[in-house]
Parts: sequence; C-alpha cells; structure tokens
Amino acid sequence: MTMKLHCFGESGNAYKAALTLTFAGEEWEPVFVDFFNGATRSPEFRALNIMGEVPVLEDGDTILTQSGVIQDYISSKTGKLGGKSADQRREVLRWMFFDNHKVSGVAGPLRFNMNFLPEDKRNADVNAFMAMRLASALKIMDAHLEGRNWLAGEEMTIADIACAGYLFYDENFTFDRTDYPNIDRWLDRIAAQPGWKHPYDLMPRALD
Repeated sequence: MTMKLHCFGESGNAYKAALTLTFAGEEWEPVFVDFFNGATRSPEFRALNIMGEVPVLEDGDTILTQSGVIQDYISSKTGKLGGKSADQRREVLRWMFFDNHKVSGVAGPLRFNMNFLPEDKRNADVNAFMAMRLASALKIMDAHLEGRNWLAGEEMTIADIACAGYLFYDENFTFDRTDYPNIDRWLDRIAAQPGWKHPYDLMPRALD
C-alpha cells in the first residue's frame, strides 16, 4: 500500500519525512496541504492532527505526526537508516534531539520570519538572536563532522536527514554553506544519494 504524506514544499520538517521515505525505498505520494491559506487550521485537518502541523503520514490505518516520529517509524519498519546497534541508535537520537532543539527548531522559525512573514511583522532583534543561536549550533555540527562522513556512524541515518532538513533551502535565513566547510561537504554527500531531490522537486510548493 502506498503511504501518503501530507506536506508542502516549503516545510523543512515535511522534507525530512519525504527524504526518509525516499531513501528507505518506500512507496509514497504527497498530499498537498495549503498551509499559507490556513489549511492546517481547518477542522478537517485538526481531526487528522490536533497539533495543526505537517507532516502527517498515513500508512493504512496508522496515522503519525511529528517528523522525528515519522522518521523513527520508517526506519523501524524498513530496518534502514536507524543505526546498526543500540549504541549507534542512541547516537542517532542524540543528534535528532539536537536538531529539534538547536537546528531545525531555530532555522525553521528564522526562515519563516525572514521570508514568509509580512515585512511589517518582522522583528530584526528576534531574527538576530535566532541567527546567533543557529550559527552556534551549526559550528558544533561542523566541528563534529571534521573527519567524518556522517553524524552518527559509518553510514547515513535519519539523524543526518533530520539535521540537514532545512539546510537545502535557498531562501536567506543567514545560513551560508561556505562558512561551514564540513557541513558543505556533508550536504553534498547527502545530495549524492540515490533518489535525492531538492524539497521543491520532492513535494508540491505552496508558493510560486
């Protein structure tokens, strides 16, 4: 049965789920969510996910929300991308939690504020603070990737997909790959994996 991913191209969290499905070799199809016209606040969507967020994964009768949970489900179901030992699995989770709090948890709202929020509602001080937080987290990742191909072991895992989720977007959110040479090489390594696509090619865009 083909899984369905409720998503839209601008969502970095949905991109993590879409890439995980793709790299795991699962059959899936995108279900477009018109986020910018309020679709996630509709009663119909709230019945699907009370949190009012994408991504949402439908796999038969199983409905899952939150990108990390979806990634964990896919890796557990397929036996791929999740680490090959209990120790590596904990390392995978360590970097996924780091991403949630320090990378995507900052890059997501920063990118939204700088590109999708109306200009009269953008707060330069808030954005500067988030940019500082993001840069600090990326410096940690860049240092960790020195001499390593992947974040959590000898092969790509869902930790790499999670931490890279927002870093493939072209909109300005103060991230410049040339500032982080190890991250730059790591992103190229991910993009060289079979099936990789830019988020706007992998999922339907809400804005053109």
